[in-house]
Amino acid sequence: MATNWTPTSWQAHEARQMPTYPDAAAFTRATDTLSNFPPLVFAGEARDLTADLARVAEGKAFLLQGGDCAESFAEFHPNNIRDTFRVILQMAVVMTFASKLPTVKLGRMAGQFAKPRSGDFEEQNGVSLPSYRGDIVNDISFEALGRAPDPQRMIQAYNQSAATLNLLRAFSNGGYANLHQVHAWTHDFMGRSPWTKQYRDIADRIGEALDFMAACGINPDTVPQLKTTQFYTSHEALLLGYETALTRQDSLTGDWFDTSAHMLWIGDRTRFDGSAHVEYLRGIGNPIGMKCGPSLEPDALLRLLDTLNPSRIPGRMTLITRYGHDKIEAGLPPLVRAVMREGHPVVWSCDPMHGNVIKAANGYKTRPFERILAEVRGFFAVHRAEGSFGGGIHVEMTGQNVTECTGGAVDVTELSLSDRYHTHCDPRLNAGQSLELAFLLAEMLNQELAERRRVAA
Repeated sequence: MATNWTPTSWQAHEARQMPTYPDAAAFTRATDTLSNFPPLVFAGEARDLTADLARVAEGKAFLLQGGDCAESFAEFHPNNIRDTFRVILQMAVVMTFASKLPTVKLGRMAGQFAKPRSGDFEEQNGVSLPSYRGDIVNDISFEALGRAPDPQRMIQAYNQSAATLNLLRAFSNGGYANLHQVHAWTHDFMGRSPWTKQYRDIADRIGEALDFMAACGINPDTVPQLKTTQFYTSHEALLLGYETALTRQDSLTGDWFDTSAHMLWIGDRTRFDGSAHVEYLRGIGNPIGMKCGPSLEPDALLRLLDTLNPSRIPGRMTLITRYGHDKIEAGLPPLVRAVMREGHPVVWSCDPMHGNVIKAANGYKTRPFERILAEVRGFFAVHRAEGSFGGGIHVEMTGQNVTECTGGAVDVTELSLSDRYHTHCDPRLNAGQSLELAFLLAEMLNQELAERRRVAA
């Protein structure tokens, strides 16, 4: 257990990116209510994820983390949850089949509501209102009443997260994730993609292998792993009042866990010396992610690792790099060398989304698919050169047929961005682009594994 730590000790530190609630009493009532609600996840599940991530850190598994940029109340629908889940299953199958490594599936789901902002206020037509900080805080509509932070939104976010988790657990364990259903995971609208044919070929080969195993007496009844999957949830631990209200002490070990998600991460804007977010996260037993960008120096990273994982527990720390396609090959090596020199056991994961946002000529924010791929290639190139293991990918994506990121095999152009641009915050990969990324990832991962085998020979 962390020393000199309590679930509220962060309140004595600098808290950035936190809303100011106009009614403090209403905020207290909401957090008191949340503190009496059941946990959304359990300590044992978080420990299982730590163990799975320890295997990733050893180079024996791969981390796939994906989901919405920001979940919304308006788009909450079981079909949207199902469609994102099935694309993650497809991506995991492609990468596992190609690399022969198990894939740890971690969703940006069931809690990814709060968003950091570059400024506290937003101005339109001479009117200034509080910035939109995610549905858990205020409303995206530019109206004075909706932009006032409302603590009751935390209750709605909890209820939506609970319902989402309930459905995800049903999909994971109720037969939807059965490998015999591998063909059924393809969306109808993906039929035009050339990558869909490659996926069908893999699905056919998996089906043949399952038929062979069934003839040998190995089937979902004798091997339950064939019909279920382990699926974890994660979000950025930004709204500390909400996270504190869902912090519970494990009855078995006495350790504290944030029961709002299996993994929590700290963002690029809140990972600094003296940060309230760092103080909170250092004391919980969940595995932790941390975004690492161009502003992070090696010495600062090592201080943060010593604070967040002083016992150097394998699987506890995932470092999520977010540089931009043109900066990663210069910026990442010093961090990798420092971490390797000090012997910190970390998972290295690539977020190729956040450093590659541009504004199209028609005013839409977008992320060119070729820049996303370029950052992923740079990430693997760095790890091959440094002798470390690039073990994960962190993407903002959806199972919906959106047009938010340009490019990909089914080409989304700047002119077509307005066709189905639905995101509440940043542009997401659609289902077809996500599957294409999975195939290209599998190819890069195989190159990395081959290089490791060559060096070890």
